Amino acid sequence: MFNFFANIFGYLLNFIYNFVNNYGIAIIIFTIILKLIMLPFSIKQQKTLKKSAKMQVKVKEIQEKYSNDQVRQSQELMDLYKRENMSPFSGCLSSILQMIIVLSMFFLVSKPLTFMKHIDVNTINNYTQTISEKAEGQVRYPEIAIIKEMSSEDEQVRLNMDFLGLDLSDIPTQNYKDFKVYIIPILYVLTSIVSTKLTTSMNKKAKEEENTEKLVKQETKKEDEENKKEDKEIDTMEEMNKQMTLMMPIMAVSIALIAPLGLALYWLVSNVLMIGERLIINRFFKDEEE
Repeated sequence: MFNFFANIFGYLLNFIYNFVNNYGIAIIIFTIILKLIMLPFSIKQQKTLKKSAKMQVKVKEIQEKYSNDQVRQSQELMDLYKRENMSPFSGCLSSILQMIIVLSMFFLVSKPLTFMKHIDVNTINNYTQTISEKAEGQVRYPEIAIIKEMSSEDEQVRLNMDFLGLDLSDIPTQNYKDFKVYIIPILYVLTSIVSTKLTTSMNKKAKEEENTEKLVKQETKKEDEENKKEDKEIDTMEEMNKQMTLMMPIMAVSIALIAPLGLALYWLVSNVLMIGERLIINRFFKDEEE
């Protein structure tokens, strides 16, 4: 499946490259196009998240009311989702698509001759054998090594990977003495921090609105105690979500350090676009609600 998407992405990336003749610029334009294609899914996901946040009060009321009757609780929850025209698994499709795209992009930047240039497999194997013999061992990314070593000899494997003085075929763990290989991963980390703070801020604002609604509804001491209990549960869930949000960039950076810089550039541009997308979509929904 990942090969299938990597192949499709490769055709698009190669089409853009033939116009700009620069691998880095081609990745940036490719990322923008991909974001525009995924925009309807992003808007739908944002709507789902906002709607889910508003539904949590009703969901918890049902869970509390039918805590001793799991069958009735499940039925009431299903009825609630049906009334609100939502699915319990809403938003999963977008997450699955994002995962497919990430892994497909890893395949693409690791094997640009296969998925982007669509060079015959026998030709690649012959070049790989030559490269392996020179290196006296197995090469981690043979197609990247082929581009580095043989682009001057064979035009069909030539790719202009110079981007603002950075060689996007470089792998940080293999070129660790060159400080320039860390520029893109560091920028990715910084944008991830901004993205995390933005998400945390939005969640905090949503929680404050939810707490305001609760204060209006509070009438008895019993309700106060129940709300405190619910708040503890929400805080635990938020802490878990926060840890997951922090772990994702760490995992991404770990992969970026052992992959060609082209992947890190894609993630960096994608992160910047995602921050802008969240701000714009959130502002649009806010104006719509007002």
